[in-house]
Amino acid sequence: MKPLLLFCLLPLALAGQQFNQEQSAIRKVMHRQQEAWNRADIQAFMEGYWNSDSLKFIGRNGVTYGWQTTLDNYKKGYPTPEAMGQLTFTIVLLDVLTDNSAFMIGQWKLKRTNDEPGGYFTLLWRKINKKWVIVADHTS
Repeated sequence: MKPLLLFCLLPLALAGQQFNQEQSAIRKVMHRQQEAWNRADIQAFMEGYWNSDSLKFIGRNGVTYGWQTTLDNYKKGYPTPEAMGQLTFTIVLLDVLTDNSAFMIGQWKLKRTNDEPGGYFTLLWRKINKKWVIVADHTS
């Protein structure tokens, strides 16, 4: 009976371990993005996004499409290190849905000289070419 139980539970344990590894990989991407932002390196920050015309970014101006458009909008909205400030992400929920998709809810805060704006985000992640990237970002 014990070998049968072990045989049945082993796939569940391995799946749980796999999802933990995927969560860790996604959290590392977020950490690298935060570090890049805080050194005013928008180009490196964008490495966390899918470099595709199909990338979706939803913000206060509606939906925009494309990696380059997202990069251009970040550069326009945050033209200097002072405007960028120091970013902090707080992950509220990270749900690995499959071995190549995940959903995240989080909070962002900027600390700048004259203000401290912040808000929330929802991210859809995909594992593309063995790399976790954001394919849709809704930030408010």
